[in-house]
Amino acid sequence: MARPVAYTIEKYTPLAPLLAPEPLEAVVGQIRAQGGTAHAVVGDLGRPADAHAIAAQATALVSRVGLLVHNASTLGPLPMPSLADTDPEALARVLEVNLLGPFRLTRALLGGMALGQGGTVVHVSSDAAVEAYPGWGAYSVSKAALDHLARLWAVELQEAGVRVLSVDPGEMDTTMHADAIPDADPSTLADPDDVAARIVDIVGDPARAPAGARVVASRWEVRP
Repeated sequence: MARPVAYTIEKYTPLAPLLAPEPLEAVVGQIRAQGGTAHAVVGDLGRPADAHAIAAQATALVSRVGLLVHNASTLGPLPMPSLADTDPEALARVLEVNLLGPFRLTRALLGGMALGQGGTVVHVSSDAAVEAYPGWGAYSVSKAALDHLARLWAVELQEAGVRVLSVDPGEMDTTMHADAIPDADPSTLADPDDVAARIVDIVGDPARAPAGARVVASRWEVRP
């Protein structure tokens, strides 16, 4: 969902970290053609050192990051195995990308947010964080932990003016969803562009979506 999110939040000067820059080059070009500013940064949040490299490039390009959307994630091995059949190293890799990567990047950018005019951090979650779906073990555990990480950040960063919350985007017509459920009917899935627009609405409405909240984007349902 990085592509639609980057295009939709163009007013924030999108800076999108990716394993390869090609998927966002067209979007960056479109934003610039409309008079906006956008950048793509290559990085892998599954590698500990990359978070600091991404943060350094981001601050060099835009001085201060005011909005951070943690959208990068991995399902782990495919087809997704039961927990009993999940290799511990595979679980560790999922946690590196889905949990530790966001933690490291937020931590690396936190100083600039706190010393500036505050900011907002969004954790893109999943209903797998709150529902126990067989076979979704590694991904589910990582997203549940990511939700609680947002709540903890929210409490600790309140006085610094940094708002942290989780957004459950719902089931979307994405490559990741197709990898997880190959026989799903795409017509029943949300358009990532529509979800990206909802995330922007959520970011812009701190009264309805306060720090520490978990927002189900499809219904604008806010859970504390």
